Amino acid sequence: MMEPREDRPVRLPPAYRLVQHESVNSTMDEARRLAETGAEDGTLIWAREQTTGRGRQGREWTSPPGNLYLSLVLRPECEPSEAVQLGFVAALAIGDAIGAVSPPVNVTYKWPNDVLLNHGKVAGILLESRSLTGGGIDHLILGCGVNIVSAPLDTPYRATCLHDEGAGQVDDIELLEAFGRHMLAWTSRWLDNGFASVRSRWLQHAERKGERIELRLPSETLAGVFEDIDPNGYLLLTLDDGTRRRISSGDVFPSG
Repeated sequence: MMEPREDRPVRLPPAYRLVQHESVNSTMDEARRLAETGAEDGTLIWAREQTTGRGRQGREWTSPPGNLYLSLVLRPECEPSEAVQLGFVAALAIGDAIGAVSPPVNVTYKWPNDVLLNHGKVAGILLESRSLTGGGIDHLILGCGVNIVSAPLDTPYRATCLHDEGAGQVDDIELLEAFGRHMLAWTSRWLDNGFASVRSRWLQHAERKGERIELRLPSETLAGVFEDIDPNGYLLLTLDDGTRRRISSGDVFPSG
């Protein structure tokens, strides 16, 4: 494995322990390996490049140098149903981090775990966890990828990058540091106040809330109005016949 390039030191809050690589197969794989051998809460794996990065449902995540790739080992004292809320926490942290290091931009959040700039996907979040026998979580790995200098072209949902949206001076270290600060702040709010404040902020900037959407599930595709997310983060969709569906996961697209 190549050693990291010489750069200025990365300044993260003391709550995080940085593990830095120049190139890895996948920060998720590295984080899982460390978590399964006892890595502490807050271990953050950062790589300048991934050779086999992946997103939700095993999709390939193109990972050339210049963008931000990280995975964070967390050990929350909660049930798996609550731990999924950390995806919304991370989305807000990414949005606030982008706002802190770039000119004013239009950041929105696409359910369940994407961050958009001007309606193009700029970041994705992936959650993987291992449960304890009898309940609770042994560890949760939160992966984040942010397009800074480049974005893939062949994606089902249009992708973009910070440089294409007018933030040409942002680099990966600057964004990583901002993410660390804002992730800690939002995690603290979640721990202190529960999901309510996270949900409220996320909904203020939710992509296509109140609009008709297409929701692609593994076994069917639904169309209806995106009404809300419930206190557990499930999407509430009102179909054309007035039926309301509560959806735990899926892919949101503009309707026809």
